Amino acid sequence: MLPPSPTNETGIDHNDEALERGRLLFAQQCDFVLGATTMDQVPETALPEIAFAGRSNVGKSSLINALTGRKTLARTSNTPGRTRQVNFFDLGAQLMLADLPGYGYAKAPKAEIRQWTGLIDDYLKGRVGLRRACLLIDARHGLKATDREVMKALDTAAVVYQVVLTKCDKLKEAALKTRIEDVLGELAKHPAAHPDVIATSARKGDGIAEMRATLAELANLG
Repeated sequence: MLPPSPTNETGIDHNDEALERGRLLFAQQCDFVLGATTMDQVPETALPEIAFAGRSNVGKSSLINALTGRKTLARTSNTPGRTRQVNFFDLGAQLMLADLPGYGYAKAPKAEIRQWTGLIDDYLKGRVGLRRACLLIDARHGLKATDREVMKALDTAAVVYQVVLTKCDKLKEAALKTRIEDVLGELAKHPAAHPDVIATSARKGDGIAEMRATLAELANLG
């Protein structure tokens, strides 16, 4: 059992109505739009957009699948670094989800890594409808050097980002509480960081309803 979401502890109350809006939003049809490897391929849309970023193997695909209630919408793999493009998903014609390539995987060719990095940088700086980036962090390991580099890039791009801890079921309650406190302490130093952390477990479903409610608010449904 996870401790209460730190979102609630900071005064943002996901009441039953907000949770229901989130449930209804993510119960809608979610369709894969396309995978972009260059900015020219990124789809034009008037929908509010949420980006998901994180280290390779942090559980991005599993979280997206858990949020949408679909087992294979986003492809999961035992091979880190498999996703090498920005994958876009249309959620009920109300919200666009963008799954960014995982970072921190050194076995890919250097030219490919440069291409990913350039695409992500251009996307973050040029996406007008981007409401928030969800920065996924493995709760077992906390923030790493590569995560901090991404946080600095998001600060520079002035993109609001919110840390979402994944795989929280792997930690005992006291250890998870300490991890959350440590992350919150670092976020206070970053101007573009959202002050709340969402603790999730895609495997057990913990924190999924709260995250749906948060994203529904960003889709102007709150």
